[in-house]
Amino acid sequence: MKWIGNRKSDNVEDRRGMSGGGKAIVGGGVLGIIILLVNMFGGENAQMLTPILEQMNQGQQSAPTEERALTPEEKEIGDFASTVFAYTEDTWDKIFKENGMQYEQPKMVLFSDAVETACGSATAASGPFYCPGDKKVYMDLRFFEELKTRFGAKGGDFAIAYVIAHEVGHHIQTILGTSGKVRQLQQGKSEAEANKFSVALELQADFYAGVWAKHNSQYLEVGDLEEAISAAHAVGDDAIQSRMQGHVVPDSFTHGTSEQRIYWFKKGFQTGDIEQGDTFSALFE
Repeated sequence: MKWIGNRKSDNVEDRRGMSGGGKAIVGGGVLGIIILLVNMFGGENAQMLTPILEQMNQGQQSAPTEERALTPEEKEIGDFASTVFAYTEDTWDKIFKENGMQYEQPKMVLFSDAVETACGSATAASGPFYCPGDKKVYMDLRFFEELKTRFGAKGGDFAIAYVIAHEVGHHIQTILGTSGKVRQLQQGKSEAEANKFSVALELQADFYAGVWAKHNSQYLEVGDLEEAISAAHAVGDDAIQSRMQGHVVPDSFTHGTSEQRIYWFKKGFQTGDIEQGDTFSALFE
């Protein structure tokens, strides 16, 4: 993706290299990897598993880490993420204005290992997530190496861009009121029914990521879309469950199958029209 020399967002807070404060670091074992992928892109619910993970990893707490200087590679990927975040700001500012609305820009926090949010404590094991309590996207950028090496995603910078755009999609759902309506609709429903609403929400965030990519076509390079599609495939519920437990349980899906995630990302990219992202009617018709 083309990005060098372009504007970086002023709404990015880089906490990488800061002290972990003696918190339990959960992302280093098999359990952490499983939970990380199961909860990737989990919106406001991703960090709720942190207390469970800490209990299951008792005795494996790491010592407090000291602040350190970022490596050149870390600085570069941080600059890239900040530039992509600026692209999302420009795109959604424009789309909202075209629809007679004003876009409220979110913030993004880059962190390592563990982080405190308005939604509670979270670790790298939560994967990238959005917290509606403070309207911030949280990213541990080392996640993407795990996604590539352990779970077969192609990797590449546009995989990171896709994830950032997906999490910004959750912000759009928050400020438009979609997330709040979904939480109301989930009340009193069975777990399977509630999960279906979660799937629709996640697929719509994938759709919004595709819309964003369409509006930033001038920055795309050969192979970028394939990187996003590979990442979407790797984090489908069926792909994760097949790899982790050898079989799939559709009623437990919360993010959608690989096929669904790819379909809605592609639809967003093909149409570029936010009016075409009614994932709820598609799932409940």
